[in-house]
Amino acid sequence: MSIKIKLSLVMSFSVLIILGLNIALSYYTTQENLQQDSEKRAVSAAKQIALAVEQNQNSTESIKKQISKNIWLASIIAANQLDPDIKNVTIEQLEQLSEETGVTDISLMIQTEDDIIVSKSSDPNEIGLSTKKMTYWYEAFKQLFAFNQVTIPQGITYDHYWSDGFEYATSDPDNINIWGYYHDGERNYIINPFLNASEVEDYVVFSSPDGMIEKVKDVNPSILSIAGINPSTFGQPSMAPDGTDELNYKFGTRPIMFGSYEYGQIKEDGTAIHKAMETGNNVSYVANVDNKKVLKNMIPIPNPEGGSYIISIITDYQEIQGVITEQLVSHIAVSLVLLEIVIFGSYLLASAYTKPIQIVLSKVNEVADGHFNIGLQLKRHDELGQLSNGINAMIRNLGHYTNRLKQMYEENRAVKEHLESVINQTADAIHITDENSNVIQVNRAFEQLYGWTSQEIVGKPLTNVPDELIVEEKERIQKLHEGRTVPYIESYRLAKDGSRIEVSVSTAPIRDNEGRITGFISISRDITGRKQMEEMLRRSEKLTTVGQLAAGVAHEIRNPLTTLRGFIQLQQQTKKLNPRHIDLMLSELDRINLIVGEFLILAKPQAVNFQQKDIRFIMGDVISLLDSQAHMHGIEFDIEAEGPSIVHCGENQLKQVFINILKNGMEAMPNGGTIRIAISKTPDEQIRIQITDQGIGIPEEIMHKLGEPFFTNKETGTGLGLMVCQRLIQAHKGTMEIESEKGKGTTVTILLPEVEDGDTDLSDVVM
Repeated sequence: MSIKIKLSLVMSFSVLIILGLNIALSYYTTQENLQQDSEKRAVSAAKQIALAVEQNQNSTESIKKQISKNIWLASIIAANQLDPDIKNVTIEQLEQLSEETGVTDISLMIQTEDDIIVSKSSDPNEIGLSTKKMTYWYEAFKQLFAFNQVTIPQGITYDHYWSDGFEYATSDPDNINIWGYYHDGERNYIINPFLNASEVEDYVVFSSPDGMIEKVKDVNPSILSIAGINPSTFGQPSMAPDGTDELNYKFGTRPIMFGSYEYGQIKEDGTAIHKAMETGNNVSYVANVDNKKVLKNMIPIPNPEGGSYIISIITDYQEIQGVITEQLVSHIAVSLVLLEIVIFGSYLLASAYTKPIQIVLSKVNEVADGHFNIGLQLKRHDELGQLSNGINAMIRNLGHYTNRLKQMYEENRAVKEHLESVINQTADAIHITDENSNVIQVNRAFEQLYGWTSQEIVGKPLTNVPDELIVEEKERIQKLHEGRTVPYIESYRLAKDGSRIEVSVSTAPIRDNEGRITGFISISRDITGRKQMEEMLRRSEKLTTVGQLAAGVAHEIRNPLTTLRGFIQLQQQTKKLNPRHIDLMLSELDRINLIVGEFLILAKPQAVNFQQKDIRFIMGDVISLLDSQAHMHGIEFDIEAEGPSIVHCGENQLKQVFINILKNGMEAMPNGGTIRIAISKTPDEQIRIQITDQGIGIPEEIMHKLGEPFFTNKETGTGLGLMVCQRLIQAHKGTMEIESEKGKGTTVTILLPEVEDGDTDLSDVVM
């Protein structure tokens, strides 16, 4: 492609980017403006609805007071005709009084030890109704019984009378009633006349803002739904998707106070409502509900009676989308016309400027072929003329530097040959790989160690890492890529014939002049002989330890055997059995059995069924076992566990370890105290068990001897218990450390590998 066309394309592409950015900016600006305009209209509509709601509330209050006064008068009439003792009042009297006073029904309420219930009523559905859970209504009833008057701020109060206005009936939640409650102190019941739904429904409909909502929707066709929302009960578990609530159906508690809850998303709407209540500002967001894109507005409205509620206005986003689409199409059309003009103009302009460049390009190609004696003759005084002079200077310098490069090349070749000779003479195996792990170079020691020749392996990936170590090797290479230092490792690799070779491997990155990694160099050293020597040393140490144990067992058993021999000889001479001597001999035999048993635990492999267990439960069993003994000595266990602590273990072996450590701690606390047990997780996926006592501590001079066979500071100890604990913890792939300070107590820390529940199969482990 010629430079003329490229220049034209660059200019056209630049203009295209500018036009695209302009279209995008216009699109988002228009969208934001239209959305803000829609939000303003929603806020304005919400204020109109709020004003209508407030006016309706005032009208409702007047109506409520008038009806409440009529019910109060009906209560006084009923009080004059009814016997003060509820036992003497009949249902027929209540039915007759209901007709005479013009109310729907009359109920009588009595006070029990912990409730106020409806005892008699002309409406059978009311009988037995409890009022204990009616919040401030129940408080009003108690005040009527106690003081013949109600002082709570809610509701309407007359002499000996209280009413709270229109509300859904508890005995019939689908209907709205209005109740009154009268108690003059001369009777043992509250008179409760009320009007049912058929007689108060017209007043409730009159006070509803639904008419104003329909008018607002008629004026704004884009408004799909309007609802008044009660923030305190919205989103409760009992709320249905349509906004109804079986538990919160009263006027003061229902989630949807007025309007309809359409296009609802309870979780998302609840978050927006919470934010609007916190900030006091309108919260708007776009949502997709039933495959329809809508704009939701949650507008907080102050309530004249105190607090705030939310008016939700949902508008159709299609109106905004239509305007945006129309404007977008217009911008794209104008941009296409401008782009065509720019492409044609840029082509003409590029033609005028590329002709001198083509002359320069021709000369540069000749120089590229190695002809440095050619000069460029371009008679111009602009930038192209300066470029011509610069190219001429470059040609002269290139001729000079080319000769220098030839000389340096010969020198570098000699150095390279010398380095390759040094590498080939090195006793360690060296191989170099590129970024893709393909081998670039190996030395003779590599060929001798692994069996591959240079011709067989160069250009191919090296496959001497065993499958089980591939992940570890990838992690080491990744650390090198991240710039971290990786120490040498002792591992094993595979030779060409599949044999295993013990080696120490050191890997380092190779970087270019800019510091970028271009490959890796690895040095392998055969350590098979050294490993064999180390194994021989370990076996020698084991034999030494067995000898020490055997000598210790023989020494420890000799004393009780001497005692037994003496008592047996004494009884043989006297021909009498002394019970005290028998007890002492049995005690010595038990001591021999204890020493031999602990020695066998150390010396004899044992098959243990390892299972997944929670350390908390194992420790709980141990504490239950030792709790009584601890209380006898004034010792308490304080255990703290962060959460599930699953390990792969032999349960009885860990119990043996915990019992030994806790008993050691109890024996070190003759004056009582607290043994603290903390079970937690470490960042490196281990379970830490810390057992801390408040005992006498261990002197520093004997700390290094802990765990040695037959070393103990207890009169009846064998010195094998701690060694058994260490052996069991090591068998569980864990560690045990002891920290102590004389007079301040001892802390034993055990670390065991954590496993996820279900990650490890059950297995038999030999210990």
